[in-house]
Amino acid sequence: MITKSTFCAWRLVPALLLCMHLGSPAQGADAPAGHSAPEVTAKDLDRVFRQETIEIATPDARLHRFNSWIADDDQRRQRGLMFIKQLRPDDSMLFIYPQPMTVAMWMKNTYVPLDMLFVAADGKVIKVVQNTEPLSLKTIESGGIVLGVVELPAGTAARLKIAPGAQVIHAGLSASQP
Repeated sequence: MITKSTFCAWRLVPALLLCMHLGSPAQGADAPAGHSAPEVTAKDLDRVFRQETIEIATPDARLHRFNSWIADDDQRRQRGLMFIKQLRPDDSMLFIYPQPMTVAMWMKNTYVPLDMLFVAADGKVIKVVQNTEPLSLKTIESGGIVLGVVELPAGTAARLKIAPGAQVIHAGLSASQP
């Protein structure tokens, strides 16, 4: 079991590694005055994460496609969307865990507000948290057992009517295939 303090420390390691990989100084929201966080772009994420398409079927019989970076190991899950400052409307990140579990997320070093979809092993969305607060240390809990979490640009869930009961379709959610 990872405690919050252990989780916090380990979550920073991939960001530091990414900054070294990108040749940028490792500075975040806590950087001294006059210093800024590293510029991380979608192209930088493409070097660290594989990108695949996910689909979300909503109760109004619509199917929405997103380009998704896949965070399917500890290092990538800990890195997430930290330091990214801009997302396109069809960007997303899919966190996939090794087995179903309760999870908690936070927004430290995440500069853009997000909508978070907590997804059960069968691909069903069990909880939606809209418009998360950038750079916050507030814990955002899954509210149940999940196999994945989808992060979308803030406002996407409301605009597309993504709510609990929506279906996320991706091979990493083994039971989500029709």
